[in-house]
Amino acid sequence: MAMESCIFTVQKTVGNVLCCKCGISMIPNAANMCVKCLRSEVDITEGLQKHVIIIRCPECDSYLQPPRTWIKTQLESKELLTFCVKRLKNINKIRLVNADFIWTEPHSKRIKVKLTVQKEVLNGAILEQSYVVEFVVQDHMCESCSRVQANPDQWVAAVQLRQHVSHRRSFFFLEQLILKHDASVKSIRVIQLDKGMDFFFGNRSHALKFIEFLRKVVPIKSRDDKQLVSQDQKSNTYHYKYTFSVEICPICREDLICLPSKVSNSLGNLGPMVICIKVSNTISLLDPISLRHCFLDADQYWRVGFKSLLTSQQLVQYVVLDIEVISSEVSIAGSKYLMADAQVARVSDFGRNDTIFNIRTHLGHLLNPGDYALGYDLYGANSNDIELDKYRGLVVPEVILVKKCYQEKRLRKHGKKVRSWKLKSLNMEIDPNARGLRGEEEKRDSEYESFLRDLEENPDLRFNISLYRNKEYQISEMGSVTDGEDVPSVPLDELLADLELNDDNEDEVVDHDDDGNMSE
Repeated sequence: MAMESCIFTVQKTVGNVLCCKCGISMIPNAANMCVKCLRSEVDITEGLQKHVIIIRCPECDSYLQPPRTWIKTQLESKELLTFCVKRLKNINKIRLVNADFIWTEPHSKRIKVKLTVQKEVLNGAILEQSYVVEFVVQDHMCESCSRVQANPDQWVAAVQLRQHVSHRRSFFFLEQLILKHDASVKSIRVIQLDKGMDFFFGNRSHALKFIEFLRKVVPIKSRDDKQLVSQDQKSNTYHYKYTFSVEICPICREDLICLPSKVSNSLGNLGPMVICIKVSNTISLLDPISLRHCFLDADQYWRVGFKSLLTSQQLVQYVVLDIEVISSEVSIAGSKYLMADAQVARVSDFGRNDTIFNIRTHLGHLLNPGDYALGYDLYGANSNDIELDKYRGLVVPEVILVKKCYQEKRLRKHGKKVRSWKLKSLNMEIDPNARGLRGEEEKRDSEYESFLRDLEENPDLRFNISLYRNKEYQISEMGSVTDGEDVPSVPLDELLADLELNDDNEDEVVDHDDDGNMSE
């Protein structure tokens, strides 16, 4: 008789024990006490600070980091939360799990932070506990604000930033770079003028540091002067006011340039008709006919100082009738270009004449029949450029396209829409001589709208710019990455820097896995 083998499976179960204090049934732990009894016996927040005094400057909203460092931050920001946690003593003796703000009245001069901490207690048991720290805000002006409050005109150095062009596109872009890098954080005053901006500083070294920042982002030239304010012959001390005159290169992105013959020869007979495709600390020039390019730094440009033949204010809208690619795609200064032959016609000629232009363009990778493009009308332009007249026998193209135009599709699809993003601006004072001019305000608003459209259409242009979420935009519309199949817009992932994920952090339940990691 064969023996039958039987396999028995025994399931492991965890038995419950009684708490040694209150007798409630619980899962066993190292202390043999329930959570309530363990918290009544041990207070892991004992010895930790519950009330802290912090110093705040009411003028510039900065907080004192002892002994003399001032940190500029806003209420309920990540920077302020980090500052408050670092001001706590003995916080390194326990493990900090979470930290959140508790809402208080903005004028109460109280900042409450809810901290969740862990610590090993009896027989290796780990206890987690939350407690509230109250930070009392005391007002005290910082050194720079005290000096300004005593005398608003008490500046030591002034930087006069100018660009001799008919638009403010460069200043719109430069303003965003200054904001992102906090380059003007030491400035006392900023005044907006017709042709530029004036920055006032309380120290000469701050002005020099600001000029060095400008030199890294735009091609500039500068000169300085000083004026004697007071002197003490007994102690041999002198007090000066310094003025720095900074001029930005007048060559802007999308400008059409006729290179002087000497410059063209030094660049290997480039051009002479070239387009400026990018302006940083160098000027990137592209020959749209041959796809040859070059880079000029500030010293090379100011040695010659040529000007633009036509600017972006003179762009004309064209419609593409036909296009044929004739070369392979090339990458220049981080952007891709493709040579093609195209047939275009001015949009303004529809219904008037049948003028068609057969041209060569570097935008073959973007344009398709039926698309709109912006370009320079050299066929009907009357230019009195001295450098252009020096070239004998030069065949000037009838049309030079610069970029694809999405205005017709954007207006047809959306009309006047509210963007899902916005930009911050410097706290500038308007020059009294330029204030109140209605024509100037309308022109500035139009140029700013054009600048915003350029940011939407050119990802490289917004690479060094911080974009913020627009709260007026409908949340349901923010899910789309683009506004349309052919209309570019800013992706949502570029706006995460200013998103407010959740304000009700007190209701979140934090669990811990076996490895000690937190999960929501």
